[in-house]
Amino acid sequence: MQKIQEELESLTVEGSAGGGAVKVVMTGKQIVESVTIEPEAAEEVDLLQDMVLAAVNDASSKAQELAAQKMSVVTGGMNIPGF
Repeated sequence: MQKIQEELESLTVEGSAGGGAVKVVMTGKQIVESVTIEPEAAEEVDLLQDMVLAAVNDASSKAQELAAQKMSVVTGGMNIPGF
């Protein structure tokens, strides 16, 4: 289990919004490592805020899926809350 936790710290997923105008890279432990915003996305603040939120949520969802995938190896596919 410790090995999987360490592996999740080093693995990353990318979430995006606005056709890739906003990208968020997050570790498997749901730590945001970077946010990239294309210059044209910054023209309208309200839209940019929505795209950043959507990209973070997309990355978070992918990180949760990655963690569940890795943990299923240890748990034998059992659904254990929190993993």
